[in-house]
Amino acid sequence: MALAGRAAVWWARLRSPRPAAAQRRLPARLPADPLACPRPYSSRGEEKLDMSAYPVENIRNFSIIAHVDHGKSTLADRLLEITGTIAKTHRNKQVLDKLQVERERGITVKAQSASLFHSHEGVNYLLNLIDTPGHVDFSYEVSRSLSACQGVILVVDANEGIQAQTVANFYLAFEAQLAIIPVINKIDLKNADPERVEKQIEKLFDIPIDECVRISAKQGTNVEKVLQKVIEKIPPPHCNTSDPLKALVFDSTFDHYRGVIANIALFGGEVQKGHKIVSAHTKKRYEVNEVGILTPNEQPTHKLFQKLAPHGSSGKKIRYAGQVGYLIAGMKEVTEAQIGDTLFWYKQPVEPLPGFKSVKPMVFAGMYPVDQTEYNNLKSALERLTLNDSSVTVHRDSSLALGAGWRLGFLGLLHMEVFNQRLEQEYNMSVILTAPTVPYKAILSSAKLIKEYGKAEVTIINPAQFPDKLSVSEYLEPTVLGTIVTPHEYIGKIIALCQDHRAVQKDMLYIDEHRVMLKYLFPLNEIVVDFYDALKSLSSGYASFDYEDAGYQTADLIKMDILLNGNPVEELATIIHNDKAYATGKFLCERLKDVIPRQLFEIAIQAAIGKKIIARETLKAYRKNVVAKCYGGDITRRMKLLKRQAEGKKLMRKIGNVEVPRDAFIHVLKRQTDK
Repeated sequence: MALAGRAAVWWARLRSPRPAAAQRRLPARLPADPLACPRPYSSRGEEKLDMSAYPVENIRNFSIIAHVDHGKSTLADRLLEITGTIAKTHRNKQVLDKLQVERERGITVKAQSASLFHSHEGVNYLLNLIDTPGHVDFSYEVSRSLSACQGVILVVDANEGIQAQTVANFYLAFEAQLAIIPVINKIDLKNADPERVEKQIEKLFDIPIDECVRISAKQGTNVEKVLQKVIEKIPPPHCNTSDPLKALVFDSTFDHYRGVIANIALFGGEVQKGHKIVSAHTKKRYEVNEVGILTPNEQPTHKLFQKLAPHGSSGKKIRYAGQVGYLIAGMKEVTEAQIGDTLFWYKQPVEPLPGFKSVKPMVFAGMYPVDQTEYNNLKSALERLTLNDSSVTVHRDSSLALGAGWRLGFLGLLHMEVFNQRLEQEYNMSVILTAPTVPYKAILSSAKLIKEYGKAEVTIINPAQFPDKLSVSEYLEPTVLGTIVTPHEYIGKIIALCQDHRAVQKDMLYIDEHRVMLKYLFPLNEIVVDFYDALKSLSSGYASFDYEDAGYQTADLIKMDILLNGNPVEELATIIHNDKAYATGKFLCERLKDVIPRQLFEIAIQAAIGKKIIARETLKAYRKNVVAKCYGGDITRRMKLLKRQAEGKKLMRKIGNVEVPRDAFIHVLKRQTDK
């Protein structure tokens, strides 16, 4: 009875009306108009936005591009605050940089998009912003972002002026025929010289001085003018009213619960929840579960579209196209969302969009699990991370010393480090990363090898595949065209550094009376490890460096083997230029001597090119003091004991195998941070 009585009281309370005081504490319902309140962070339980209020002429898609640390992310933060997308607080630093590695290093490595709502001269505009990375290793992110835009904001530091990556990013936007708005940032700094930077922009890019906007993104000075310029100078998206749905996948991420989340740009038609769509790449059919925009977090909408003005006298013919947003359609496998893919309506196929130019890896490294039992977990983590970073190429590889693994291709050394850090932070995977190598080529002269490979030119990414010199007419090494921007007082040191790295000078241009732009043709393997660090050290941190692929050139390449007691160790073989062979061989022998444990017999560590030994280190044997018991007497007794010991050591060396421990391999093969 007591239990039944308590249940009745509880039921009565549940049905009774809520007191007025409690009702007043309830949050008010969010208004339907997206401009009536600041943009929320979370999309759960909120009213969906109605995007039909923004016709095509009121939409602008743009990116922010710049050199590293010129203030792209800070400017993005101010734009988000001014448009009411996020609340204005002192904590707003790198809001769009969501990865842990980005916040730790203070750089952007992943392009992030956000939709801003802004009112200008009484008209409401939808501004789709994409914040891009500034480092040369992530230029693929920049080029993909520009495909979804009609204009860019080119940010230049008022103190540093035009840097190497500023030039590279300008030409990316220029070749894509995008509207360019030059913005000079950090005018609040003590040493800022915006007049000098404006002259640099006019001289290098042929942009009139009066088009430059001077701002301080940190303090918010003149940032409103940037929004005004975006609306006035950047054209709205181009739409074809006769096309059905045609959506370009320009980025994607993986969610454990919802599957693949694809970032798309619409070039025709509309898409909404319940639509049946097809992937042009996989030919698979999906049903759309959710569409929306990023503000900067996911905000669901009823549809993704742009509204065009009515056609014809009836005024009823309306088409939709061109929005930028995200789409969830139940893609459970990471291979189903290829970046550059085209999505279209079921039974209404379209001509696929051209997608993106396939990226060419510049640096290769071997990746192996620390424990082979983690192989499948690492494989799954690699698949999901390469979905989000499609510029990484993956090929299976194996090593006698390190086990099963992969040979990964990266766009540069920083790209490799960031990828490794993301594996550790996002997927809790510890891996062994071997020293970086570059892809070489060989022109075969042997008819037998040409028949075996099916072509006369072969690419070599692993020293084990290096063909013998007798069967090759010439070897080729990859080259890059490097651009160095530096203060003029460091020119002498930098020219000497470039010559030490086998570089050939192509051009030298004075940007102004203080800064010089040098262009050099570098062999790629000369810059992948320590060139950038040496450049920064010589120039006190003022010089900047950027490079682009320049094809292959003939080179005097050799394969250097490491021998232990005359037996080659396959994992330690390396491809190197003949001029650098001795120094590298000596370094490897010295390093191996430090890490290989001593044995009961002597170990000869040698670097060899073919039959020729170019460097040697000897690891002395452990030896017992066999003459300890001799206290006086004839010297022949002493010599007899030593001779017997030497013969025993010689026999042991013949039949003994040198087992190189796994830790020693890891120590030698991993990247040399202290080189």
